[in-house]
Parts: sequence; C-alpha cells; structure tokens
Amino acid sequence: MSELIPPFDWQQHVIAPWVDGFGANFLIALMGFFVATACGLVGNYLMMRRMALVGDAISHSVLPGIAVAFLWSKSRGTWPMFIGALIAGIVTTILIEVIHKKSRVKQDAAIGIAFTSLFAIGVILISVFASQIDLDQECVLYGEIGYIGAELPPDFKAAVQADGFWQVIPVDVSRMGLVTLATVLLVTLFYKQLLVSSFDAGLATSLGINSTFVHYALMCWLSIVVVSAFESVGAVLVVAMLILPGATAFMLSHRLPVIHALTVLVAALSSVLGVHLATWLDCSMAGAMVVMASVLFTLAWVFSPLDGLLVRFIRQRKTHLEPSEEIVEATK
Repeated sequence: MSELIPPFDWQQHVIAPWVDGFGANFLIALMGFFVATACGLVGNYLMMRRMALVGDAISHSVLPGIAVAFLWSKSRGTWPMFIGALIAGIVTTILIEVIHKKSRVKQDAAIGIAFTSLFAIGVILISVFASQIDLDQECVLYGEIGYIGAELPPDFKAAVQADGFWQVIPVDVSRMGLVTLATVLLVTLFYKQLLVSSFDAGLATSLGINSTFVHYALMCWLSIVVVSAFESVGAVLVVAMLILPGATAFMLSHRLPVIHALTVLVAALSSVLGVHLATWLDCSMAGAMVVMASVLFTLAWVFSPLDGLLVRFIRQRKTHLEPSEEIVEATK
C-alpha cells in the first residue's frame, strides 16, 4: 500500500506549497479557479436545458475549427483560435439540431454523431498537417495546467511589487481571467433571458425573449470558454469542469443565484485542494482538481440537507417506523 500511495506529510504537502513554491502554485490554483468558474456558470444553464452532453460535443468538435484556423493563419494567436472555435461550435450546434429535427434520430444520438465526426476530422487534420502547425492531439486532449508557473521569474513576490501583478502573470491566465469576468457579467446582465428561456421557451417567446437567439448565443459563448481553457486543462477535463461544480451546487440549493454562488465556491475549493492532492501524489494538477471536484460532489450527494442520500435514508426509516394513519385509527 505504501508503494502505491506516498505517505502524507502536513508540512510538506499543505504548508510548503504556499511557502516554497507560492508563485507557481498560486497561479495554477488561480487558473483552475478561472476555468472551473467560467465553465461551471455556463454549465449550469446547460444542465437546466438538459443539454449537458452538448458541452461535451462542443468541447471536442471545436478541434477542427482550431486546426483550420492554424492552417489559415499560420499562428497560435488568440483571435484565430477564438474565431475557429466559435465557427466550429456554431456548426456543431446547427448540425445537432438539423439531425435531430430532420430525421428520426434522438437528440442524444445526434449529439454523438456530430461531435465524434467533427472531432475525428480535427484529429485527421492535425495528424496530416502536423508539420505545418504547432499543435498535437495530446495538447488539446489533456493539456497541463502545471506548466503555467514554468515561466515565472525566480522571485515572484518581488517581481509583482516591481512591475505589477498583471505584468508578471502569463498571458493564458490573464486571458482566462478576462473570459471568466465576462462570463460573470453576461450571466448577471442577461439573467432573466437565460433563466426564462432555459426553463420554458414558450414562456420566453410570450415575454418577448428570442429563445432561439439566446440558445445560439449561449453555444457561442460556450465555444469561447472551452477554447480559452484548452491549453490549461484540455478538452477532456473541460467536460468535467462544465458539469461537476454546477452539479454539486444543484444538490445543495434550488435557487439559481445561490447555485451560481455555490458553483464559484466549489470552483475555488476544487482548485486549491487539487494543488494539494497533486503535490501529495505527484500527479497531474488538472486531473487532481477534477478528482477533488468529484469528491465535493460526492459529499454533497451524500450529506445534502435537501435530498441527499443520508436525508433520504432517514426519511425512509421514519416512514417505516411510524405507523400509518389507518393503523392508528384501527387501534382506537
């Protein structure tokens, strides 16, 4: 057992990461928080629309858009990536709707057809034109958030005091921070439109809300969030970030503002705890963050005061132990 799991040391695995390697670990946790928050807030609306698999589809099918953007622009610039991913996300959404509405294929099957086909096309493009573009499948699939702190100056605190925080941190972190801030602003500004159209498209139309436009706008922003997170966590782990923080929050509350706040809290906890888990096990930072998000979901699932497994067990026990009204009346 000791060979599989290294011994845990409180000083080395809890205190030292924030003393010896503060700069790198802080930025890794910050990037994880940005990714989990942006993905989680968008994922809340996907789950309310029962479209969680669409996030999976878009996170995989933007790959051909990125590949074509690289081939066209000959660079890894932010704007070509965003434009390519945005177009691919829109194409994926339209393709799913067309297959679902113009055939007898169910929506889940349409999602599977669209994202596997487009993802395969992206893999082929990268494989065939690998010599022309600086991108590979592992970069997009897995990513590695741990590389974010590799380019930091030796004395992070002194560099921040001298040049300012935003001048020192990597471009990827600042870009993801802007995307996260924009996500929070959009969710706040269009709260009513997103809420009503997510629950009842017919009611949204009667209130003058164009639910179709809101749907495609949400899919477009999902594409932007996904491609912003690619280099840090990869497509596979983005799917977990889209679902786990919001799923945990939905277990704890039925009010959307509270759910959003809990999503941000879960994003912060899973990021910080993931750093400690990765330090202890010497494993992938991104994978450790997702594992901790899964642990938080499991705790909410078991101990939720609303409908957790423990509460349901207690209710069932009370139901079995308390005599029914008919039996009480019969014994009088």
